[in-house]
Amino acid sequence: MVAPILVEARGIVKRFGERTVLDQVDLEVREGETVVIIGASGSGKTTFLRCLNRLETPDAGSVRIADVTIGRRANGRAADEYELASQRRLFGFVFQRFNLFPHLTARDNVALGPRRVLGVPRAQAEARAVQELTRLGLGDHVDKRPSQLSGGQQQRVAIARALAMDPRVMLFDEPTSALDPELVQEVLDAMRALAAEGMTMVVVTHEMRFAQQVAHRAVFMADGRIAEAGSPAELFGAPRDERLKRFLRHLEPGV
Repeated sequence: MVAPILVEARGIVKRFGERTVLDQVDLEVREGETVVIIGASGSGKTTFLRCLNRLETPDAGSVRIADVTIGRRANGRAADEYELASQRRLFGFVFQRFNLFPHLTARDNVALGPRRVLGVPRAQAEARAVQELTRLGLGDHVDKRPSQLSGGQQQRVAIARALAMDPRVMLFDEPTSALDPELVQEVLDAMRALAAEGMTMVVVTHEMRFAQQVAHRAVFMADGRIAEAGSPAELFGAPRDERLKRFLRHLEPGV
């Protein structure tokens, strides 16, 4: 049975001044699906991800998640900031940089959102934080501050922080790009486990092996558009778009 569409982006346009960064981008993501977005720097990948949850406001187009149109009320009018903040919570966002509070422990970094935003009591929020940190292999590090953790551990704390808000979809913006090479795999393994659990994920990444092995669908962006999309086997094994062929040729042998 085909899973229902959970996220639907239609006609997304984003301009910065005279430059069109996104030009009529459409994407559907089904529940439980992992969609990986690849492409050269400047192709619009990060901007598109940020438009999905309205960290960037599109100049045109719409984004729906389940039965909610992001940025709109049920009556079609524009959402106010309070309503938009509530809608954004349907997405978890993991950035390139970890953005952890340096004076807080891993547990407190993860528990802060549920406490402050969702109004969850402290004890319950901290218990959820420990649960998510343990889920990501950090059960022995809950009382450590970011300076006591490796980069890979810090990024897993950031993932736990996003999961603790109970999102419907996880968005990852090149989550391993700020890590030393030896730390990349532990973050990818955590993401791989989330995908296996059925978490719906949209991942912007340069980790092509992850894309090949984990994604249900791969999307190649170029010049602010989706130039090609399909299964990883199709994109990596039999690419049609000339820009995608050039992009893949520049990757390490064997990818």
